[in-house]
Formats: sequence, C-alpha cells, structure tokens
Amino acid sequence: MPAQLLDGNALARQIRRELTAEVADFIENNGVVPALAAVLVGEDAASQVYVRNKRRDCEEVGIQSSLHRLGADATQEELLNLIAKLNRDETVHGILVQLPLPPQIDTRVILEAVSANKDVDAFHPENVGLVVQGQPRFLPCTPSAVQQILIRNNVPIAGQHVVVVGRSDIVGKPLAIMLGQRGEGADATVTLCHSRTPDLGAFTRQADILVAAIGKPKFITADMIRQGATVIDVGINRTDAGLVGDVDFEAALPVAGRITPVPGGIGPLTRVMLLVNTLTAARQLEM
Repeated sequence: MPAQLLDGNALARQIRRELTAEVADFIENNGVVPALAAVLVGEDAASQVYVRNKRRDCEEVGIQSSLHRLGADATQEELLNLIAKLNRDETVHGILVQLPLPPQIDTRVILEAVSANKDVDAFHPENVGLVVQGQPRFLPCTPSAVQQILIRNNVPIAGQHVVVVGRSDIVGKPLAIMLGQRGEGADATVTLCHSRTPDLGAFTRQADILVAAIGKPKFITADMIRQGATVIDVGINRTDAGLVGDVDFEAALPVAGRITPVPGGIGPLTRVMLLVNTLTAARQLEM
C-alpha cells in the first residue's frame, strides 16, 4: 500500500486560518498591527520568489509587511545601517534577512546584527541558545514546520527513533535538539547523521521517523528506508526535471508509511512558521 501523504499545503492553510483570527484579536486588543520587515539584497531569482510569497502570506493573515531592497553591490556597512534602523523602529516587530547574501557580505555578522527580539528566523546566537536550553523565544521556521506536521498528523514522536540526515545550522542541528527535548512533539531518541557518516543506510533503516535535510536530490533511496517509517523530506532541489526533494519520492512511496511530497510538504509550512514567529514577536514587544 502506498504511503500516506502528509499534505503541507493543507496544513499551512489551516494554520493561516488560525493565525488570521489570532492576529485580528491581537490588533483589537492592542491597537497595533504586527509588522514584518523583509530585507532583500541583490537580484537572486529564487530569493525574490520567496520574499514575494512571504509578503503574500502576511497580507492573508493581516500582518503588515514591508520590503527593503539593496543592490547586489551593496556594502556590508550599508546593510548593517539598514538593520540598525529597523532594530530601532518600534513599528517593526520582525526582521527577515533573505539568504543567500552576496559574497562581499559576511552572513554571520549580518544575522548577529538583527535584534534577538526581532529575529523571527531564530538565527541569532541568543535565540539558538534559548532553543538549546528548551526556553525558546522563537522556534526556527523549518524545524518547527517539521515538528508541526508530525504533531498535527498524530505521528507518534515520544520514544521513537528519529534519524536526521543533514547537520545544517538552519535545519538539522536545531531539529535534532528540539525533538530530543522534553514535552509535546519531542521526547524522541535522535541520531544526527551527515555526509561523513559511514554506512549511512545502516542508521536510516533504524528510523521510525527519517528526516532528509542534506540538500542532495533524491539522495535517500528506497533501500535506506525501514518499512512503514515516516519520511519527512526537507530538501528543495532545482533540477532539469523540476523541483525534487532529498528523497527518491516515487521509489519511497511503497516503502514508507507516511511521507511528505516536494513541493507541497515542508516548504509551505516553513513560511507559515515565520508568520507565527512574527505574531509572537509582536506580543512580546508590545507587552
């Protein structure tokens, strides 16, 4: 029997409906509209699409959004000055710096310059530390999307063996930490694998929940998946055949018990988690 599809688009629509009501309630009670400022440097086509989609999402739920553009030749100082201005702006609750940045700019310096209270991507070291301690101000968007698609589809997590393939600061590391914490959507036993893990399949075949976040198209093959496992595909890879994930989806369908598609899986939910964090930031800043 083919795997059950975990539909990220449908869940994203549901959470946006919930957020629309929450945002309206916040505005009514505070007289303030939650606001997200997006910063886009350069003309990267994919980044422009991502920012456009995020601004459309904001409009749908009642969050105010603004876009601040700098040219591809912008200096690091120019970008730091813009971020400092947004940090001081009391009408801005969340700041999103769209990655990647041009090569003349040090990404780490920029992400650390964003106020931790407005860092709705949860990339600032202070926010990363709070996640590690189990006291998050914001949850990083993609790991939070993975956690939500499991929770809201009633996929057991507590006591399960989760294998995460990929150790990026944005997905793999924080997700492993979040799923290993105490509490709802956690209490898992987590193995974090990566490109240097020998005999990777020996680990992935042990997984009750397998998360692929390594950034290589169709890297996870059917023989790497345990029969009936839940497979979460975080990858988005542009190929001549179109968008594909890190999992060989068609081959995995008869093996997995549940699986996320690409596109239409984790991607739409990641954008929604940004909105959740923006409302959280507004609540905290307006207290």
